[in-house]
Amino acid sequence: MSITFYYAPQSSAFRIRVSLAELDVPHEVVRVDLRAGDQKKPDFLALNPNGKVPTVVIDGTPMFESVAIQIALGERYGVQKGLWPAPGSPEQLTALSWLVWGQVSLFGALFRYMANTSDYFPKELHNEKQAEQTLTEVRALLRILDERLDGRPYVLGERCTLVDLDFVAMLGWGLMAAKIDIADLKNLKGWLDRIAERPAVKAATDET
Repeated sequence: MSITFYYAPQSSAFRIRVSLAELDVPHEVVRVDLRAGDQKKPDFLALNPNGKVPTVVIDGTPMFESVAIQIALGERYGVQKGLWPAPGSPEQLTALSWLVWGQVSLFGALFRYMANTSDYFPKELHNEKQAEQTLTEVRALLRILDERLDGRPYVLGERCTLVDLDFVAMLGWGLMAAKIDIADLKNLKGWLDRIAERPAVKAATDET
């Protein structure tokens, strides 16, 4: 078993960094300098033709797209660690639904909001009406997650899973960067604070 993880700080690869740290699976980390254009070099494009991180190579097979990587890590290494439901179980179907919902619906809306408001994006591309619309969408989605966490310590129930880790890796940074206040979402705030204290999450955060 071998894993090579191509990583750049302050990127969506952070969610995979957190998961690998929590899984405690041996792996090699290759830092990709995005500003220097490492992601566009032929050797990297042979692994990921999109020229992006995260990219992993598991037992010689390259993978890209973080949702696919999370599922692969969960199925291969997460079941034994209690971080992913057993394949074919009802819980796995729930995990897949929430994982994809988070990456496509929630983080998609959050990214669109930031694209129209954040200093990370050129101000000439900001659109006030789109920002208002997407903020409404983001808040509605955050309420869905808050309701899901009502009476549950974690998204799937009693145990922390890769779903929680994937969510917190992006929300921890995204809500701060987007300046979205979640003080009224008590379940969500408590959950974020709780997972942020996990040693593996702290370690991954310190290494960015």
